[in-house]
Amino acid sequence: MASTSLALPSLKLQFPSHKSSSSRKNSSSHRVSIRPIQASVSERPPYISSPSPSPSPPVKQAKLPTRKVPGDYGLPLVGPWKDRLDYFYNQGKNEFFKSRIQKHQSTVFRTNMPPGPFISFNPNVVVLLDGKSFPILFDVSKVEKKDLFTGTFMPSTDLTGGYRVLSYLDPSEPNHAKLKKLMFYLLSSRRNEVIPEFHNSYSELFETLENELSTKGKARLNAANDQAAFNFLARSLYGINPQDTKLGTDGPKLIGKWVLFQLHPLLILGLPKVLEDLVMHTFRLPPALVKKDYQRLYNFFYENSTSVLDEAEKIGISREEACHNLLFATCFNSFGGIKIFFPNMLKWIGRAGAKLHSQLAQEIRSVISSNSGKVTMAAMEKMPLMKSVVYESLRIEPPVASQYGRAKHDMVIESHDASFEIKEGELLYGFQPFATKDPKIFDRSEEFVADRFIGEEGEKLLKHVLWSNGSETENPSINNKQCAGKDFVVLVSRLLLVELFLRYDSFEIEVGASPLGAAITLTSLRRASF
Repeated sequence: MASTSLALPSLKLQFPSHKSSSSRKNSSSHRVSIRPIQASVSERPPYISSPSPSPSPPVKQAKLPTRKVPGDYGLPLVGPWKDRLDYFYNQGKNEFFKSRIQKHQSTVFRTNMPPGPFISFNPNVVVLLDGKSFPILFDVSKVEKKDLFTGTFMPSTDLTGGYRVLSYLDPSEPNHAKLKKLMFYLLSSRRNEVIPEFHNSYSELFETLENELSTKGKARLNAANDQAAFNFLARSLYGINPQDTKLGTDGPKLIGKWVLFQLHPLLILGLPKVLEDLVMHTFRLPPALVKKDYQRLYNFFYENSTSVLDEAEKIGISREEACHNLLFATCFNSFGGIKIFFPNMLKWIGRAGAKLHSQLAQEIRSVISSNSGKVTMAAMEKMPLMKSVVYESLRIEPPVASQYGRAKHDMVIESHDASFEIKEGELLYGFQPFATKDPKIFDRSEEFVADRFIGEEGEKLLKHVLWSNGSETENPSINNKQCAGKDFVVLVSRLLLVELFLRYDSFEIEVGASPLGAAITLTSLRRASF
């Protein structure tokens, strides 16, 4: 989505790992029946693949040569418009960047980023496309993050109740610390509900998919995942089932329209090229068209977040501002992240095939069986392959591809091959999939390697997993812009795989495209046998 992503509180060291209760509703674990799998597993630990050579450690070298940042911005209006057409239509994102790396023989260069005129009048950026230069975007002592969540333009605050919400604030702004503390409070106060409510909501999802498969022969994942994600977030974080309120099942649909009005300058919807570029990328859609939809969402959160709003007032935030931030954090950041990442992760696992599925099922069921059938955070820590698969999915296709930062002062940025002088005020942009698939850091960087992060050497690579607007080995705080919900996202992604492979031996999919992530159609779900 954009530069800061998935802003919800960290769960690090906050979930009880062993505590259980007879009441699933008040427990951070749930018991499951363990089903054996039919596939055979070799004596060798199933998650260990044939060793592949790791990239050679960097050799100390002389001072890098200094280069002028190559590239230019073209003529006013014309240059940004041409780059926009290349980015969306003529080349597409990946080729847009690859062709310019080839042209300039550099992973650092100047170009324009969409949308350009007449939404963004200063689309000039310095692009960073390698794993060495990219992390400068996380260093808030060197870059400012104010109003850069969506890049070279900022959506109207009319879409967020007239407030600049947390994602658009720089850590230097007073409200940043207050609002991030509030997000930490939200999840810490509801930590016992996350594991059981995920089980409840995604059990409903699997039942829906099974019924559709039995009647139609195929089942579309995305819409069902959207509903399950919203139900899970509402139940776990706010203690309310949306279907028992005036909102009913409308949440995902309302969020979709609201997000479209914020991100339309960055999306391709499949309309005729000329029409789409004119309507979606050249002018802003009027916020008034989604005002009633947004009000319905706002009312839902206001009515069901009393304790969090009370805490906001203690911190020094008005109930109104707090509610708009809770809505944004839940619907844009968290719901949006699950909407994009879950189908993408299942795409990679589905393509990997039955052997990986068998290995995951064996590992997950073995650990849960030895944990008295309970799913807990501590149990999941004993699943190295499952953990590695989640990290590899976040590496190869991070849910937030773009990060921005404005240089606070003159500085020097280094790629693997050269150093570059950057002037104060210049806007830096990183397309994360290039940084996290840097062949000078990752062996077989373009491949999905399920066991990449297993073992001591694998764990060392986690510092180069950057999806959370920071390194996986670092933690969010009120002083940085790392995703406040970093550990929450990792947790729910692990839970998806645990729930999936406790229930099924394997699955098969068809993959299509959508404006946000992959469109997944399930063609087979092989139920685990007792």
